[in-house]
Amino acid sequence: SQPESIIPPKCFMGCKRLSQITIPSSVNEIGHGAFSGCSSLRQVSIASSVAKIGPSSFCGCSSLKEISIPLLVAEIFSSTFYNCIKLESITIPSSVTKIGHSCFYDCTSLSEISLPSSLLSIEKNSFAGCSNLKRLVIPPSVKSICEGAFNRCTSLYEIIIPSSVTVIESHAFDGCSSIKHLEIPS
Repeated sequence: SQPESIIPPKCFMGCKRLSQITIPSSVNEIGHGAFSGCSSLRQVSIASSVAKIGPSSFCGCSSLKEISIPLLVAEIFSSTFYNCIKLESITIPSSVTKIGHSCFYDCTSLSEISLPSSLLSIEKNSFAGCSNLKRLVIPPSVKSICEGAFNRCTSLYEIIIPSSVTVIESHAFDGCSSIKHLEIPS
């Protein structure tokens, strides 16, 4: 068995000129806030060996356009991609069961997201302020949509909620002024 190899918390925080990262297969974990505030970061390649991406890891990486989460990751922690305003595309694998609070908060360029069928809960403010998000299909595995989860998703025009969802908390879709089609189970 290979020893744990971690990129330490806040290790590269605020490295404003860093534009590209390749995380090698020797790494298992990206620590809390490791690349937070790397405002020039455009390209990130994460090895399939990474099983944990800590909270706020890429928070404020305002030039990041796309990223793929490795298959070993089970949870996307709080504020991981908070304020990644140019993030257009993210690949979330079928291993993810939880999207933490404020995870994609103010990712204003994110226009579509494919939520995996393994997802159980969408936490508070997970996608709040994703003002370019247009369509949302909640997978049938989801049981709860927490407070403000999609608050201020002003371009969201279609929402499909499966019967598995037993809890929709307050302000979950507050300010979603473009909704034209809404399916809520009986």
